[in-house]
Amino acid sequence: MSNTNPAFDRRTALQTVAGAALASLTGCLSQDSSPSQGSDADGGPLEQVAVDGTAVVVDLVADADVDRLNLIQPNGELFAQRSVAAGVQQLSFDIGTTYPPGEYDVIARQGEETVAEQSIEIQPEIHIREVGLFRNHPEKPWDEVYGESQTDSKKNGEAFVTVQNTGSGPTAITELRFTGDIPNSIDNPRGDGIYGNDPVVVSPGETVDLFSDSFPFGSKIGDDGMGCSTSGNRGQFTVIIEVQTNPQEVTKAYNVEYAGSDQMQNCNITISGV
Repeated sequence: MSNTNPAFDRRTALQTVAGAALASLTGCLSQDSSPSQGSDADGGPLEQVAVDGTAVVVDLVADADVDRLNLIQPNGELFAQRSVAAGVQQLSFDIGTTYPPGEYDVIARQGEETVAEQSIEIQPEIHIREVGLFRNHPEKPWDEVYGESQTDSKKNGEAFVTVQNTGSGPTAITELRFTGDIPNSIDNPRGDGIYGNDPVVVSPGETVDLFSDSFPFGSKIGDDGMGCSTSGNRGQFTVIIEVQTNPQEVTKAYNVEYAGSDQMQNCNITISGV
């Protein structure tokens, strides 16, 4: 990826495309059409533009008369450029997870002429779908994540959070926190609060489980956290995640009940939506 190229004149490109389209339609009547998103409506060299994982993938028609592709970011500046060798029908632009979200344009050029242009919206949308514990969801890969040597008590103190990307662009989860009525509410968990400490990439349409590394439901430490009780303690906690492409945190609140014991390792913990 390169951001060192000079700004691309989007208006000039669009005028060139519009002029070429008008010239080709001289003496002809156009027909209304509704092409699918990411397809070239004019039957030109751009067959399809789509996001695949952390890349923008461009499919060209056979024998496309194109020598380079420009990817223009939402502010109109050149994001990246790719040369098109003879016979190549697919190229990709790696956008990673730190790109500016918004509408991008793929510009196909031959020499100094713009021959086609296709827009695509690249905008992630992260939602928190579920949160749970080992004692309630033993089917999750707890041993694979934390290791078989960890006791059930240790695994019961951690939690998983399921997130889904319903948007059109990739992103990464960089931090996971729990606050409110839990045994261990930590504002600044070690690392980023995600087991493994690495950002978790979530591609468009993908659903992933995040596993905590802050022991939010472990033994109560200090007087601030909510513990278990034979008569039952009820409260509410909030899951907070930080997303690389979004300056705002994504949050979701849950009701929780701790009952059946005075010790967290033997506690019955019930989590439900608010």
